Amino acid sequence: MILRFLFGFTFLAFLLLPAAARAQARYALSGLVKASGAGEALTGATVAVPALSLGASADERGAYSLMLPEGRYQVVVSFIGYQTLTRDINLTRNQRQTFQLAEAGNQLGEVVVEGTGNLQQKLQTTQMSVERLTAKEAKLLPALFGEVDILKTLQLKPGVQSGGEGTSGLFVRGGSADQNLVLVDDALVYNPSHLFGLFSVFNPDAVQSVDLYKGGFPAQYGGRLSSVVDVKLRPGNPDKFTTSGGLGLISSRLTVEGPIKKGKGAFLLAGRRTYFDVFTRQINKANQDDPDFNPIPDYYFYDFNAKANYKLGDKDEVFLSGYLGNDAFSFGSGQGFDFNFNWGNKVAALRWSHTYNSRLFLNTTASYTGYKYDITNRLDQFSFNLASDIQDVSLRSDLDYRPNDQHTYRLGVTATAHRFGTGRLKAGSDDGRLSLGSDVTYYGQEAAVYASDIYKPTEKWQFEYGLRVSGFQSGGQQYGGLEPRAAARYSLTPTLSLKGSYALMYQYVHLVTNSGASLPTDIWYPSRGSVKPQRSQQVAAGLSWLLGDGRYLITNEVYYKWAQRQIDFKDGAQLFVNPDLDSEFLFGKGWAYGNEIYLEKKQGRTTGWLGYTLAWTKRRFPPQRGTSGVNNGDTFYPSYDRRHNLTAVVIHNLSDRLKLSGSFVFSSGQATTLPLGRFGFQDVFGADAAAVPVYPQRNTYRLAPYNRFDLGVVWQMKPTRWIPESDLTFSIYNAYNRRNPYFVYFDQVKDEQTEQVTGYRARQVSLFPVIPSVTYNFKF
Repeated sequence: MILRFLFGFTFLAFLLLPAAARAQARYALSGLVKASGAGEALTGATVAVPALSLGASADERGAYSLMLPEGRYQVVVSFIGYQTLTRDINLTRNQRQTFQLAEAGNQLGEVVVEGTGNLQQKLQTTQMSVERLTAKEAKLLPALFGEVDILKTLQLKPGVQSGGEGTSGLFVRGGSADQNLVLVDDALVYNPSHLFGLFSVFNPDAVQSVDLYKGGFPAQYGGRLSSVVDVKLRPGNPDKFTTSGGLGLISSRLTVEGPIKKGKGAFLLAGRRTYFDVFTRQINKANQDDPDFNPIPDYYFYDFNAKANYKLGDKDEVFLSGYLGNDAFSFGSGQGFDFNFNWGNKVAALRWSHTYNSRLFLNTTASYTGYKYDITNRLDQFSFNLASDIQDVSLRSDLDYRPNDQHTYRLGVTATAHRFGTGRLKAGSDDGRLSLGSDVTYYGQEAAVYASDIYKPTEKWQFEYGLRVSGFQSGGQQYGGLEPRAAARYSLTPTLSLKGSYALMYQYVHLVTNSGASLPTDIWYPSRGSVKPQRSQQVAAGLSWLLGDGRYLITNEVYYKWAQRQIDFKDGAQLFVNPDLDSEFLFGKGWAYGNEIYLEKKQGRTTGWLGYTLAWTKRRFPPQRGTSGVNNGDTFYPSYDRRHNLTAVVIHNLSDRLKLSGSFVFSSGQATTLPLGRFGFQDVFGADAAAVPVYPQRNTYRLAPYNRFDLGVVWQMKPTRWIPESDLTFSIYNAYNRRNPYFVYFDQVKDEQTEQVTGYRARQVSLFPVIPSVTYNFKF
């Protein structure tokens, strides 16, 4: 019933579209934005007409389209890391223009910046609560162990919190880590982390750009409550073959790209692997005869990205993207005990792009997503295996129609078939005398249709509104809901805009995890039985102010988000290989609100940003299912609640070949639960008394505030005959050696003479001291 309604809604929307599009026609300015020399499409580049306060962003092919009235205009084309291009256009008919941008670092001393570029576009768009980051920009920032990480760079944006020291998880405006929709070329990624969360799965050499939506979500996005991380991969160099890579302290990278057929298509292959295991194996081998030596666990991760595109004709192009990544952790005691843990993602997406004309575009994508983990223990003759996985097969189609300079319509439909392997257990002895097993698998189907319009009735007003209708079914149960979206922008002056937005979101799949486990043993669970879909609503309002002749943009946003049917677990919940897992859930409510101030500079020798967030995040789980709920039903702050968060990033070009960067982070301490005291408990008369800790309500304490300063230097080396482009990147992570808290434990205090326990002392564990690193990057 739900699916029939969804597709009926889509059909009706497509029928109504032509009638809504009979507005007065304008001339179309369309074409491509590419990098000069390489010919690489610049996804997300801005093509703006400041005189009309109009602009458009280039899609994955680098294609853009603007509907303009007849006349002569100054067109400003810009992209992060490239020189801004200004061109005069006399528009008397439909025109196609290809713009080629030069890299900003190539002739830094001669760059003359004209126009307002990306900042002007951010000022004029209705979209708010969005951050854009390119891999080129991220590579200039200092990084842990020299390993550039896109998600860790996003943690430097306001409204985004990290889960703790060294983690790549994102907690956006009070949402949990599983409430982030992470997409790579429109394909879903379930676990975007390597190395137990220290690094993300995104190889910076393969990434073109990343868009982070924190609120005001466009109607084409759905399925999560808190944020959308939309990653676009580079299409490859269509003009010549190139090889690039990097040699670092913990990993190496290699990328090969080039044309498939000149003028028709291109490909990109990028691989990355760590080599912890190379050193640990040698150390273990050298000490294998020492009975007192404790072997070092063996660990490595690798990932592989591939992308290809090919033009079938003037109006048709296909794109194929793929990702394969895996983490492997193993430990062998040499005395009959072996532990192996493997986890990873597989992603594939095939997209067909069709251009009907300069105003009408169609994109259809088929994708596959798989995530799994597998744990194997072996003790002498007995083995134990625990595994879980999720697999998705999806199909989506999006139609863009731009009839004139007042309307931009977008319609779409998406459908996904889920397979949830929530637990597979195998255990037994080698002789077969003992054998047991269990396998719990669920299936679900998810679908949605949407329609949206960007409407500009006057120069001062612009609206973006839409409706998403989503549904989900599993185990004979069906769920669905309407997800309205709305945003508005009012220009008080050419340099000052007011904005507001509203979004309602549903989430039909849920992450089940043991909060006490340090391994990424994720179980994704469908809405079924008593587990209803999560829902959230968010309102936001703010202002955008362009200063200093367009060189600076300051934004101030306030938001309030409230969520229903949030999920936690009963004490002692059995989470693994449980055929009745929905009976272990507790359900509650959540609130998050705050204020984000952001100052950004994208032009000149010195660029960067400054952000400050004042925020509150709260949860409440009342008594239910025969329990007292969570925290006795009282409201509490989750561990990722941070009252204050300050970030500062500066990138300065000292010369044509030398760039200096620095980042500073300060945030309030993590909310945690520590014992108030201890009381003596004697189980049996005459036995020694045990000290039992007494805990207050959940997360009533705060660890010490977190602060860190990182420093980076990129030295572009002189070209040689064999390597025309190369650089050395120096990073100092935690430059002033701040010992930030990772967790706190309590140690016994004993009398020196009697050895009797007289008290307990809190001890802080810190993860990373000052860490210098160097990476050699090359391209030829």
